[in-house]
Amino acid sequence: MTLNPSHLRELIPSVSATADGRLQHRLQQRLDRKTKPPGSLGRLESLAVQIGLVLRDESPQLLQPQMLVFAGDHGLAAQGVSAYPQDVTWQMVENMLAGGAAVSVLTRQHGITLTLVDAGIARELAPRPGLLQRKIGFGTQDALQGPAMTMAQCVAAVAAGRAVLRERPGNVVLFGEMGIGNTSSAALLMARLGHLPIAQCTGRGTGLDDAGVARKTAVLEQVLQRHAQASAPMEALAALGGFEIAMLVGALLQAAHERRLMVIDGFIVGAALLVAQQLAPAIGDYCVFAHRGAEAGHAHLLRLLDGQPLLELGLRLGEGSGAALAWPLVDAAARVLREMASFESAGVSDRKGG
Repeated sequence: MTLNPSHLRELIPSVSATADGRLQHRLQQRLDRKTKPPGSLGRLESLAVQIGLVLRDESPQLLQPQMLVFAGDHGLAAQGVSAYPQDVTWQMVENMLAGGAAVSVLTRQHGITLTLVDAGIARELAPRPGLLQRKIGFGTQDALQGPAMTMAQCVAAVAAGRAVLRERPGNVVLFGEMGIGNTSSAALLMARLGHLPIAQCTGRGTGLDDAGVARKTAVLEQVLQRHAQASAPMEALAALGGFEIAMLVGALLQAAHERRLMVIDGFIVGAALLVAQQLAPAIGDYCVFAHRGAEAGHAHLLRLLDGQPLLELGLRLGEGSGAALAWPLVDAAARVLREMASFESAGVSDRKGG
């Protein structure tokens, strides 16, 4: 399948910038009249303004938060780029569905609906609540031997991600992922689309030692050389990505199209966002970056995305755990804008001039 411009226009939804000078002025005025010194809530105040601009509301309320975790396997795992065997993907998904994973605990703590999406796990999973079966294939192909996906599979995965998002209620979505080998795909996409050396993008993933990182970096360099012609975003995604990353791309694009606020987890979700941003440059307006993780390339990726993370806790788990940990801050920003009293309503004296 060749992706021509008309196919691309059909696949990629429109994403409008959130910039609105008048609304931004009103939001800032509203914040400045709260019972506090101007700017005293720091980063929370700029986050509140962003939420108001995304939702086009001076008194925004974040409704029915959804955590979507996309899972898939990677043929490149056969090259020894991960410290864990491929079976860990389906085993961890089962753990999430049983309520025992970190993301399960954190979403339960905060009342966030958790949905697991089988984008391409190399095993058939039994249907049950909380699991969406959208499998494109039983894992991607080994990108060292050929493209990870055909273009038809890549397009199907992006379209499926858009459809999954359309099915979810609410106005805010938190994104996570699961897939042994997916830090390699993320590093490859970052190197190709960010024009960076692969060594700058490659880290320990699930816990490789120094020798493992060196081996991983060498393999990824070979993959990039093999797919040197895959330079456009969709071409790179098909050649280097994973089913779960491609579905994330579609879901991110659809969420921005529907003007939902998005909480971006870590390195892999960020790599999907990098692809989506090159397809729809305004998408960053809708994104809250949860954290800067311990994966070596994450700080560089955030710079490419112009992302200011809320937390820095040394996280490297994935799953959406960082997004869930950042959620109380996101919710707090909206609540300050909506619920905090003004000097006038509270009968509190404002500061003197000068």
